[in-house]
Amino acid sequence: MLAKKIWPDTYGSILPPGQLEYMLELIYSPESLYRQMEESHHIFLILDYDSCPSGFASYSLDAAGKKGKLHKIYIDQELQGKGLGKYLLEEVISRARSAGCTLLQLDVNRRNKARSFYEKLGFRVKAEKDTDIGNGFLMTDFVMEREIG
Repeated sequence: MLAKKIWPDTYGSILPPGQLEYMLELIYSPESLYRQMEESHHIFLILDYDSCPSGFASYSLDAAGKKGKLHKIYIDQELQGKGLGKYLLEEVISRARSAGCTLLQLDVNRRNKARSFYEKLGFRVKAEKDTDIGNGFLMTDFVMEREIG
């Protein structure tokens, strides 16, 4: 699974011991992925680079509220810096605009260097959010958003 390859590089130094494995199972188990797609209507994009799955994104759209939500975007660390993350994000933005959305929102761990990636692409921190995910673990995020309309 692509997430098991990417997540340790992304979160290994950020999350407390045990949380990485807990979150991988919580978010990326087959049952969880099924619920995300079927019940929460998350749309997944898989990036194929040089004939190999190399990254992914997921998002959802609230056309009535004119908001999109980027839930996940990850690129294999060996391929970062090639513009692949920007390419995936621009694809999500394009699809959200086509659906009538004028705002895209995301959550990013407050210690994740990806914050600067989002800021370079026009996102701004709007709030902080702490989410109890069970098993004694907490997600500590910035809520970021960007006008896309």
